[in-house]
Amino acid sequence: MASNLSESSKSDRTMEVVNHVRSLIENGTLQPGDKIPPERELARKLKISRASLRTGIGYLAAMGVMKIRHGVGTFVAEGPPDFGKASLSLMGALHGFQSWQMFEARILLESGLAALAAERGKEEHHMLLADEVAEMFAALDAPGDYLIHDLLFHRIIAQASGNPILAAIMETVTSSMYEKRRRTVEHAIDLRQSAEMHREIYRAIRAHKPEEARRLMEKHLRMAQASWEMERPQKRGAANRSTKSVRVRTDPASS
Repeated sequence: MASNLSESSKSDRTMEVVNHVRSLIENGTLQPGDKIPPERELARKLKISRASLRTGIGYLAAMGVMKIRHGVGTFVAEGPPDFGKASLSLMGALHGFQSWQMFEARILLESGLAALAAERGKEEHHMLLADEVAEMFAALDAPGDYLIHDLLFHRIIAQASGNPILAAIMETVTSSMYEKRRRTVEHAIDLRQSAEMHREIYRAIRAHKPEEARRLMEKHLRMAQASWEMERPQKRGAANRSTKSVRVRTDPASS
């Protein structure tokens, strides 16, 4: 019970930051391209810790509302902000899902999105994906920053699919992914391997090879699932039993 209350409190503080920034954008105080107030000042105004503030800002960056420029500051992203009210309202329900269930859903959803992105993606999507891959390689020594660019990469693929319904579903998944992954990403074992995998997916999408993009995305997500379990050593035994049952059902190599 105490753990659930703690998680609820963390989520509330994240949403407090999100809602505050939302109000600043909606009332015109913050415009696209504007730099947000300094971390210390904003944390004091909201009466929350700087760690809680960073979590909220990280969430906004993962949603594409904020752009973090390392060594410079955090800015409102150019273009209209996308807060996805539906995905925010559904985020709480997703918190109760087990990790193997999330990965099973992601494999089914994102493999198809990657194939559609390879068929329908435009040059603007390819440029955005290339930027995020470059940022991932630049953030190999900063797991928290890497996570933001990782999530943005997957978000862009959803947009490139050309299907707004699937993209909206992906927004919901991305919201939950950030909350869960930020608690374990500091223990990530091999971010370079992950970055290389993202680059291969990007190349398949850019080359308009749907089946290759589908295959690479599924491979990437299975590798990500294995890494996730390695990042959670205290729960590895139980988690491995769950993921093993998933692989028996879905892994083509096991048949």
